[in-house]
Amino acid sequence: MVRQLTYPEMKAVFTTFQAIEPEPKGELHHTNAFTLLVAVALSAQATDAGVNRATGPLFQIADTPEKMLALGEEGLTEYVKTIGLFRNKAKNVIKLSRILVESYGSQVPSSRAALQSLPGVGRKTANVVLNMWFHQPAQAVDTHIFRVGNRTGIAPGKDETAVERAVEDNVPAEFQLHAHHWLILHGRYICVARSPKCGICPIRDLCLYEDKTDEKV
Repeated sequence: MVRQLTYPEMKAVFTTFQAIEPEPKGELHHTNAFTLLVAVALSAQATDAGVNRATGPLFQIADTPEKMLALGEEGLTEYVKTIGLFRNKAKNVIKLSRILVESYGSQVPSSRAALQSLPGVGRKTANVVLNMWFHQPAQAVDTHIFRVGNRTGIAPGKDETAVERAVEDNVPAEFQLHAHHWLILHGRYICVARSPKCGICPIRDLCLYEDKTDEKV
């Protein structure tokens, strides 16, 4: 496993990310905490673009738990059938909508434990909602962050939990809120899985990856 970057190196990495994109945003479309929760739950093993295509029309008619319940599982399925695992996801969205109405006054809770108790909501989904809506420095580790964390030395770890802990423990406090978005964007557009675009990487000189390429596109 690659070594962990030192504190000065980490500070330089995230200062660079911040200079490029001071306020990074998630790419899942949403209008409130509920639509964000639904969008993230639907995005498991699916692309953000694919989810956005499905939820655009969906959220125009079902942007609250009550409206989602009124739509029903069959109605919801028609909107999300282009998304992988759509049947199970539709079932979970209806179940979590009912729980939100009955147990949380139709509000999305701001507790990780409460979020993870909802059907179809794991730690990663909960962390995305906590970070993007409630502005908590929660680190949602996806495949991009796992790859970037291990490849660069920013947050090495043998599994997603270890990488999450490495981000929390080693990224300077002033960068914690946006850390996971910077890492996701870096992994999605530059530090890609195959042939990383090291030729245009803004942190190339700090990155510990030994097999750097000259790829630019």
